Amino acid sequence: MRRPALAVAACLLAGAVLAQDAGYDWPLPDWMPPPPVPADNPMSAARVELGRHLFYDARLSRDGTVACASCHVQARAFTDGRAVPVGIDGTVGVKNAPALANAGYLPVLTWANPHMTSLEFQALVPLFGETPDEMGSTGHEAAIFAALAADPIYTAAFPAAFPDRPAPDLYTVTRALAAFQRSLISVDAPYDRFKRGDPAALSRAAQRGEQLFFDHRFECYHCHSGVHFTDTLQTALMPQAEVGFHNTGLYADYPATVPGLIEITGRPQDAGRFRTPSLRNVAVTAPYMHDGSIPDLRGVILHYSNAGRAPGHPMKDGMIQGFTATEAEIADLIAFLDSLTDPGFLTDPRFSDPWPEDHPARAGRMMPAPGG
Repeated sequence: MRRPALAVAACLLAGAVLAQDAGYDWPLPDWMPPPPVPADNPMSAARVELGRHLFYDARLSRDGTVACASCHVQARAFTDGRAVPVGIDGTVGVKNAPALANAGYLPVLTWANPHMTSLEFQALVPLFGETPDEMGSTGHEAAIFAALAADPIYTAAFPAAFPDRPAPDLYTVTRALAAFQRSLISVDAPYDRFKRGDPAALSRAAQRGEQLFFDHRFECYHCHSGVHFTDTLQTALMPQAEVGFHNTGLYADYPATVPGLIEITGRPQDAGRFRTPSLRNVAVTAPYMHDGSIPDLRGVILHYSNAGRAPGHPMKDGMIQGFTATEAEIADLIAFLDSLTDPGFLTDPRFSDPWPEDHPARAGRMMPAPGG
C-alpha cells in the first residue's frame, strides 16, 4: 500500500523541514513516514524522473564513461560489487561504494564525513571531487550542461521538473539527482512481510537467525537497529537526527594513521570510526566494510566473533567484545540477513536505466561486470 506524503503542517509540527510534495506519491507502507525533504527541493514525479535519467547518464562525466550508476547498480542495491569503485581513467577509489536504498533517511551520508548531510551537496563530490577523481567534471561544466540541453528528452524534462529554472545547470542537476535518490525506498523484504503477519515469508533458519541477531550475546542490534537496521536515521517526523559512527576493530596499526572520522575531525578518538551502514539488502552488497576488505557475510560474522582484527584497539567500540558461535548459528544469522533482501527493489522499473541501448547517455559507459 502506498502512502501519500504527509501534509506540510503536520511535518512542521513534528519539527521536520519538509517541502511541498507537488502530489508526489511515496512508495511507502502506511506505517512508514517519508524521509525529510529540504524546502528548496520539493519532491515531484517529474523531478524524480529527471533525476533517474541523470543518474544513468554518463555525459555527466568528463569523457562520457562514468555515470552515477557505474558505481551504484540497482541489482546490487545500488552498490558495485567491488572493494572500492573505479572512476574516470581507471582511477581507483578509497572507500567502498555505499548502498543507496533508503538514502533519503540518512542524516549523514558517505562513510565518515559528519558534514555531508545533504544529498544535493553530496552529488558534487563524485561530479567534481579530485581526491579521488570520480567523474572528472571540474572545468567541463559548460560542455556538460550544453550536451544535456541539446538532448530532446531533457528539453522537455528540465522545464517539467523546474518550471522556474528550465535549463540544465548545477542547481537543477544536483536537485534532480537528490530527488531520485530519495525515491529509492526499500521496505518490502521477506522479513517485512513476516512482521506484517505472513508466517510463511520467513524460513525457520531465518527466524532462528532473527533471535540470534537480537540476542545480547551477539549485540548486532545495538548498532543495526530500527526499521532500516542502522543507528543513523531521520524521518520526516523526527525533530532530531540519530547518527552513529563506530570503530569496529578493523585496523590493528593504531596509533599509526588510521582512516575514519578522524580524517575530518582530527580527533584521535575518531580513528577508525565509520557510519553504521543499513543492513537492508546486505546480502547483495558484498564486499563489506568501508574498504571492501571482507568478502562475504560469513567473514563479517567471524570478524565480530573475533572482536575484530584489533581486539586491543583503544578506540574500538565497547560493544565489540567477541562471541562464540556454532556453524549452525552462523548459518542461521546469514539466513536472517538474506531475508532483508527486497527483490522488488532490485528490479523495480521506476529505479532502472531509462535510456535506450544506443543513446549517447550510455555510449562508452563503464559498468561493473555481473560478477563484481
